[in-house]
Amino acid sequence: MRILHTSDWHLGRTFHGVELLDDQARALSHIARIVVEESADVVVVAGDVYDRSVPPADAVRVYDRGLAEIAATGAQIVITSGNHDSPTRLGAGSSFAAAGGLHLRTSITSITDPVVLADRFGPVAVYGIPYLEPDTARRDLEIEDARSHAQVLGAAMDRVRADLATRPMRSVVVAHAFVVGAAASGSERSISVGGVETVGAETFSGVDYVALGHLHSPQVIGEAVRYSGSLLPYSFGERSDHKSVWVVELDADGLADVRPRELPVVRGLSSLRGTLDELLTDPRYADAEDDYVEATLTDAVRPVDAMRALRDRFRHAVHVTWERPNLGEGVDYRERVHGRPDAEIIAAFVADVRDAPRPGERAWIERALRAVVGEPDSEVPDGELALFDIDLGVRESA
Repeated sequence: MRILHTSDWHLGRTFHGVELLDDQARALSHIARIVVEESADVVVVAGDVYDRSVPPADAVRVYDRGLAEIAATGAQIVITSGNHDSPTRLGAGSSFAAAGGLHLRTSITSITDPVVLADRFGPVAVYGIPYLEPDTARRDLEIEDARSHAQVLGAAMDRVRADLATRPMRSVVVAHAFVVGAAASGSERSISVGGVETVGAETFSGVDYVALGHLHSPQVIGEAVRYSGSLLPYSFGERSDHKSVWVVELDADGLADVRPRELPVVRGLSSLRGTLDELLTDPRYADAEDDYVEATLTDAVRPVDAMRALRDRFRHAVHVTWERPNLGEGVDYRERVHGRPDAEIIAAFVADVRDAPRPGERAWIERALRAVVGEPDSEVPDGELALFDIDLGVRESA
């Protein structure tokens, strides 16, 4: 039997405020083509189908079209819910959907109800374990003292092994968890609420293959325990990832082979650094013009309306920060301010976030400091104070 292992579609997710549904729809079409090319018998999706428990209507439409493309290949589909999904919403109509080859496993009661498929070697049981929140799952699993993910997943796997003992056959578990030894990419939502979030790989012993979801980088925890990673990169920390799915082969004796199939890059991610003029003119950055771009600007003075300027060249620029150069790298804040007068520290702060304060602005800083310590005030010329107020407001709004 040939299984395609994928996870973490996160349909409806935005990337720094940019909608990704078109990119996600293209990625799902790529998966459907891989199913055809690999002659896969079943596609498993290990949770986080959606990015939120109440997905937007457009995300549901992309989900529906993506499933239709995969189903048109003739493959069966097994889906579990992740920590971003609503188990009830995702699992709606599960009995009816199963008749068309879509098998939804989103509840604790379905853990011991595997999808049983068959190939020329006999039956294969595919068990779906949805994301289990310890505070709620422990009651249904009848382990009231459980507080950690390891405890509730251990109890779920005990049920899987007990059921498997009644029907000895090859087996696959599809689960959503954070396994010890894996590395997070930074774009995952923590699942630590309710107890310790990690579980040991040994928790999943006794089955032929474990298809994991939750972490967004493809990873091998053990030969038979793997993360496929997310459908697309969802943070700039994933820009070097090669997004992929696993093609899993089962023979008569169990796991025979696992190999990756890379997903085509829908849109690249680039992190650029330099002055605004360098980023807009340097030919070295030509390859990033169609990427999602985050830019760190190193101009001596914060450029005005930098994002608008960047999008003239990088139309998919999504994030820009300004890092004032020569701020004493390697020197901590305490050393930088030690022995300096308060007025000088405040003036340096204004210079760091904007530019150097002018004489009238420095007079206002001195006046404010005197008010704080209760010293007699000295007059600041009305014209200079008014100029400071107006100038600061204009610069902040810019």
